[in-house]
Amino acid sequence: MEFMTNLQSGLDEQKPSLFELLSEQQLGALIPPSLRYLLAVATHRYPRYLLRILNSFDELYAFLSLIVERHYLRTYGGGFTENFYGLKRERVLLIKGGEIPRAALGAPDQVRETLKLRNSDIWKNLAVMVALPYTKRKLDEHYDIHAASANILGPSFRGDALPDNATYRQKIFHYYKWFLRKVYPSVNAAYYFALLAFNLAYLFDTSKYHNPFFWLIGTRIRRMNPADHKVIAAAAAPAPPRPGAPPAPQSLLSPRTLTHTIYPRLLSSLKILLPTSIFALKFLEWWHASDFARQLSRKAAEGLELPAPTITGVPKPTTVASEKSGVTFASSENPDTKDEKENQQKDKPDPPISTLTSLPIFTVPPPPPDSSSLCPICLSAIQTPTAAQTGYVYCYTCIFRWMEGEHPRQVAFMEGSPSAGEEEGWVEENGGSRQGKWEDGRGRCAVTGRRLLGGTGGLRRVMV
Repeated sequence: MEFMTNLQSGLDEQKPSLFELLSEQQLGALIPPSLRYLLAVATHRYPRYLLRILNSFDELYAFLSLIVERHYLRTYGGGFTENFYGLKRERVLLIKGGEIPRAALGAPDQVRETLKLRNSDIWKNLAVMVALPYTKRKLDEHYDIHAASANILGPSFRGDALPDNATYRQKIFHYYKWFLRKVYPSVNAAYYFALLAFNLAYLFDTSKYHNPFFWLIGTRIRRMNPADHKVIAAAAAPAPPRPGAPPAPQSLLSPRTLTHTIYPRLLSSLKILLPTSIFALKFLEWWHASDFARQLSRKAAEGLELPAPTITGVPKPTTVASEKSGVTFASSENPDTKDEKENQQKDKPDPPISTLTSLPIFTVPPPPPDSSSLCPICLSAIQTPTAAQTGYVYCYTCIFRWMEGEHPRQVAFMEGSPSAGEEEGWVEENGGSRQGKWEDGRGRCAVTGRRLLGGTGGLRRVMV
């Protein structure tokens, strides 16, 4: 495999290998999650200002990518990460074979001017570089939210029925979710199979395109040659003043300085700043996850002499301490009444109270430590382990129905079934329905009663 990069070295030196293209794609794929992670960390400190930006990260990143990629395509002839690897994009001539080797050797400057991207080609490439990844990310995200549960629940999944008097928006959303469940998996598989086919054809030199969308827009990726570097260097050099022209403005806030000096240099500096930041971020991730950092911090802490902790306030005396000291504390309550209340509290634990409705929330007791493989809801072996944001693991069907408020255990409790309340120690004296007296735990963790952000979309599969 180490010789596969040089298969075409004797035929076309400007054709990059497939491994260069895959490396460029991997670098480009690292940029969005890295920026999202940094923005999420900053949002924890300043949620008031950055929370809306984090929620609209995909749209903001697509807009910034459109600006940056358009500048790099017009200035360097290639994308942002492609320029980092010394690659460019050029049009494919509509001639037999699409190659002009003699002209490329004899007149490289004229060939470059002929093959460089035109304005229409730039917008076609921006559609492939920005619009296509954005659409793919949104479809994958919506599939995980609206359609992934249908594959796990199987026949028990009840799709959203379209009402008779549905609005135009409801109809569009209904058919969109049907498309995600029925059609999108096949489209996604065809997309990856097409990528695989073009990659193999490009690897064995039977195609000029490593991507089917490059074939559609008539563009291919090439290595930069001396003619490209000469043109880029000439464009980056300051233009000599014209005779008789007024002197250039010296203010940094002047429109001419912003558009001709600061804006191009700021975008050009990203080709060094962002890849370096990504490598630094990956190094920090390795540093915090490796044992080397833990051992180094442990050795540094061995020589520290910490003083003994100081206790502020007087601790409450315990029963053992009172018996040893011979001091007794009087209690205003009757001992028999106190023992009875303690037994009632032990037999009937206090349920969590909702801060919105001030009603008790129906929860289930946590599983005992020796039976952690049981689902706290159905009390059976966990099927398809799914973790909530509180850390408890359930069966996917159990926690999904619990989040929707449709689990049989919830329904029986809210209807006033005595057996459902006796398991948790919460029995209504008068019996009857508990509607309006309790919350059924819809949208909450079944054990803690805490509300889970994102609803069922916040549940995560546990890989065992």
